[in-house]
Amino acid sequence: MRNDAIALEDGRLDGLDLSSYPWVHERHRIFPQIFENGTYKKILDVAAGVGVVPKRIQDSYPCDMLCNDISPQSLKSLKANNLKTVSFDLDDPELTYPFPDETFDAILSLATLEHIINTKHHMTEVRRILKTGGHLYISTPNYSGLPFAIPFLLKGRSFHNPLKEGINEYEFYAHVRYFTYKTLMEFVSSFGFSAEKVYLPLPKCSSRYLAFKRRSKSLAFLFRLVMHVCYKVLTPRWAFHPVIRFSKSDIPTNGKYRKPKKVIV
Repeated sequence: MRNDAIALEDGRLDGLDLSSYPWVHERHRIFPQIFENGTYKKILDVAAGVGVVPKRIQDSYPCDMLCNDISPQSLKSLKANNLKTVSFDLDDPELTYPFPDETFDAILSLATLEHIINTKHHMTEVRRILKTGGHLYISTPNYSGLPFAIPFLLKGRSFHNPLKEGINEYEFYAHVRYFTYKTLMEFVSSFGFSAEKVYLPLPKCSSRYLAFKRRSKSLAFLFRLVMHVCYKVLTPRWAFHPVIRFSKSDIPTNGKYRKPKKVIV
């Protein structure tokens, strides 16, 4: 992550904790549900933020949960929620991540890769510390998804407006990579990962959806129904923030991938 984005990260998180965190997304709530019958003893969240996902996992899934972040405000929140922490820079190309080979059964990378400049080094290290047959759960904003594509096509607006402040300013400075569903699949697969499933979270518990539901339960129900139909009919490349499960494989893929199973949750 760019150094100027770290200050923005701390600024937007100042004074917040899990009870007041305003940016809960549907990708957060699907953990640990999507672990299904997986038996992960050691899990690493590579950029855990304030701890929305690892806290859910720690409270209801038996594992050794470890959280990494470099934001002082994030580390403060993680420790306040009794989550085990380690702090190292995911984006340092000279850094060997502080774990032996094949340490973790599962690694979570949620809304992280778009912040990283040295992505090849990062993915090489993630592969190294993940056990063979282990799972990488990864998501990035899908810039070919409808929430991005429609404003771009109809209004000619870019992904971020640098004139806005707050969260929009943060994303403008912090996002340095712009993946689509297809390019993310190809990129991750090129490091020896095989895509198994893609999870499409329905509107249910995100901060934005709950605010919408408070205004109109009937419209919120209709919106959820429309999203379900879209997920059923359309391919995941139109989704906003799909979560993809990859397994570590020893078979070279050269960026080619099989179509993963679509799971609506």
